[in-house]
This record gives sequence, structure tokens and C-alpha cells, in this order.
Amino acid sequence: MSLSLSLDPESCYAAMLARDARFDGVFFVGVSTTGVYCRPVCTARTPRRDRCSFFRLAAEAEKAGYRACFRCRPELAPGGASIDAVPRLVARALQRIEQGCLNEASVAALAAELGVTDRHLRRAMEDELGLSPVELAQSRRLAIAKQLLADTRLSVTDVAFAAGFRSVRRFNDLFHRSFGRAPSSLRRPASAGAAAAGADAFPLTLRLDFRPPFDWDGLLAFLGPRALPGVESVAAGEYRRVVRLGDRTGLLCVGPDARRPSLRARLTPSLSRDLAAVVSRLRALFDLDARPAAINTYLDRDRLLAPLCRRRPGLRVPGAFDPFETVVRALLGQQVTVRGATTLAGRLVARFGAALTPDAMAPSLSGLTHAFPSPVELASATVEALASIGLPRARAATLRAVAAAFAADDGGDPDHLSGRLRAIPGVGDWTVAYVAMRALHDPDALPAADLGLRRALGGISAGAVRARAAGWSPWRAYAVMHLWTADAERPADEATDIIGVAPVGAPALETQQGDRP
Repeated sequence: MSLSLSLDPESCYAAMLARDARFDGVFFVGVSTTGVYCRPVCTARTPRRDRCSFFRLAAEAEKAGYRACFRCRPELAPGGASIDAVPRLVARALQRIEQGCLNEASVAALAAELGVTDRHLRRAMEDELGLSPVELAQSRRLAIAKQLLADTRLSVTDVAFAAGFRSVRRFNDLFHRSFGRAPSSLRRPASAGAAAAGADAFPLTLRLDFRPPFDWDGLLAFLGPRALPGVESVAAGEYRRVVRLGDRTGLLCVGPDARRPSLRARLTPSLSRDLAAVVSRLRALFDLDARPAAINTYLDRDRLLAPLCRRRPGLRVPGAFDPFETVVRALLGQQVTVRGATTLAGRLVARFGAALTPDAMAPSLSGLTHAFPSPVELASATVEALASIGLPRARAATLRAVAAAFAADDGGDPDHLSGRLRAIPGVGDWTVAYVAMRALHDPDALPAADLGLRRALGGISAGAVRARAAGWSPWRAYAVMHLWTADAERPADEATDIIGVAPVGAPALETQQGDRP
């Protein structure tokens, strides 16, 4: 069985017998004798083959009448990678539902965002998945509620609203129908540790599972030098940041869980109503739904990449918590060093970002002082004001135009966003590819003109990079990360730290030969 959405029952059963972690989240198994559905890595006694049914999504198992296992906790399973072969409309709708868009908006509003009628969206999702948007959203809310009941000390009422329910009575009714018990039955006895956590500035803890191996240190090594001053930091083996979602602002810290293949995210209470969005963004930032075994097996066929894959089998492509931040960071990084781009980002945040009030700060997280400015705020600034942080006037104009593009559609449609960015003077192929790789989470993105990538391949041209990379598709972004990592590990006298050394005749602001910012 390949690591795809093809559900061959015999192959699924073989993977379940082996408790193969590579298939965790790729499918779920319903057991007819218990009425429960599990992850393929569940440690419960393995049922006979004739008692098993297999499903791509947890929501499909629930629609078939199965209840989630309380041992393996299907709500924590890694999701499917973006390469999965589902229609683009359905994939985009799934992503938005995972982010909690239907908690506050209607199906008609989601359909309008995606450029179709609500009838067409329902039909497309039911034809492809056998599930309606409302059924998927309900499954997601129940999964978040189940996780919060098990892992936090939030009250049942707070859990209901944090998971996206608008009525506690409705939540209690659906929970009992789905799990055969009351929400309060999932509560664990309070402990000294839980009591201490309740007094902490971060009383909310979320578990984020992934498929091992996972190169956490490598991710932090990439994100640390690129952290937005005042907004992000990497310290003590953790990633920390300020979060602003709508009119709510909070803080979070993420670090590895020493007991299992997962990360632990600690959040301030102000983010309790935005947990679906926070979880979705963190999974994208840390590439938690990647399938490293499948990716490495594919790239290992290339003689250059094979030793790199063996050296870092858990490598991930760093994504973006907020795509707009990453696009701005890429623009600031044109034709300067990583350190120089970080300095410019700090000035931008200090000048245009919203300063946190003293009560919103955490003493243990010194340095996190501002929320990143929104697209509307930067689009409203004058070119002269943006240039005052040390930008050439032309690049300040580009930054303002990019902010206006985001403000117009909030980056709702990735393809639409890429097209709008490409049409802005000062944004060219390299920037669009880099944004697709990180902010849009495209596993096949290729910034072919990147200086570091060309250097790692022996100094070849951008056209030669495209030809060389043809065999890496659909995982070219992972190949790029392996090569960037190898290039960064070269001795200092063999590498440069310059971003955007543009060739003669190239657009002045486009990093067509640029290293990544």
C-alpha cells in the first residue's frame, strides 16, 4: 500500500497489524464488534479482519456510526499532506473548515470565499468525501472538545465555546450522541501538576502529534535567525510568539513532548476561542502532517539527495503561522543578509505593530512586545512612512501594494494570491516560489533562481536547476530544504550570507539569484 488515500482493505489491515506509524492519520479503522474507530497505531487488541472497516477521514467513520477510541484518541492523528489527490476546491474547503471558519460563518459564506455557490460546494464535498461541510465542521468541533476535556482544566462551558459551539445544550447533546457519555466523564482527577498549571500564564495545553522522525532542532535553527523581533523568538528549545486573530491577542509557546511523538503548545486564555485556527496554523508552521518516510523514499533515488535524507530523515519544510508575515519577511529580505532583514523586520514591527498591554505580557517571555501589523494597517501607511525604516522607496511601494492585495482577499485563495503577487512590480518568480513553499505550504514549490540552491548544485543556472529538479517532483520543496541545510553547513569561506544578488538586467527588487530570507 502506498502512502496515499487509496484504501485497499488488505494493505490497511497489514499496516494496522504492524502498528506502522507511517500510516497514522492516513486512514482510520472502524471495529464492528465495539462500535469504535481507531488510529492504525492503536495499542488495543487487534480485531479480526472481518470486523474492520477503513475510512480516509475520522468524520467518515463517525457518519458510519462509529465512536472515537478513548485510548488512541483519533482527534490527535496527523492530517493528510497537501499532495493528497483530492480536487482543489474540496482540499481548500477542508483546510478552511479545519481552521474553524464554520464556527462563525455559514456554508454560503465559505462557498462565496471559494468562488462557488453553496449548492456546488456541498455537492463537490459529498461526491468526493461522502460528507457535507456541516458534518465535517461538527466532527472537528467534537474532536477539539474531546481534546480539551482530556488535556486541560477548562470548564465544560468554556470547552464548548472554545471548540466552536454556540450553545452548551447543543454541545452536551451532540457529545453524548457521538461518544455515548457526558462531556464531564472525560475529566481526569485534578493533580498537583494540573493545579500548578492553572496558576501559570499558559493554562491551555494542546498536544500536536506528528509522524516520526521529526527534526525539531533543525526547524528551530531555521526559524530562530528569521524570527520577527518583538513578535517571535526561539529560546530554551521552544518556539514562542504573539498571536493576533481578529480582535483577540495572546501568546503561545511550543516545545517537544519527551514522552511521545508530539509537540506541546501552551497558550494564554485569550486564545481559547480560536483554538481551531491556532492548531491549524501551528500544524502548517511546523509541517506536522508531512509523511517523512514516503518523502525520503522518493528523494533517496537521487544520488545527491540520498545522503542528505539519511543525515536528516526528519527534515520538515518550515511553513508560516501567518502567511502575510512570511510574505513581508521575504520582501524585507531582498538584497540584504538574514541579519539585515531581521533588523528591518524589527523596525517595521516597532513602528507599525500593536504594542501589547502590560497585562497581556508574560514575564517569562521577555522580548515579545508587539503583534505584527495587519495587512490593512500596512496598506494604510504611506510609502514614505514605510521607507523610513530603511527601505528603498521602490521596495516600500511594493510592500504597500502587497499589503493591499492581502487586505483585499485576506489571502483566501492561494492561486489567486500568487497571481496577484506576481502582478505587483518588485515581486517576481523567486519571491512567488518562496511564498508558495512556506506561506502556501506547497510541497512542490521550487525557487529555482535562489543563490543558495544554485550554489548547492554546483553553481548552475536557474534553468538548469529546474531541469535537475524535475525528478524530485512532487516533493521539490523538501529537496530544496535538504540542499539549503547542506549549504548552510558548509565552511564560512565557502558560503555567503547575501540575499538577492541580482544578475545584470534583473528587476532591481526581485531576488532572482537570492538566498532565502
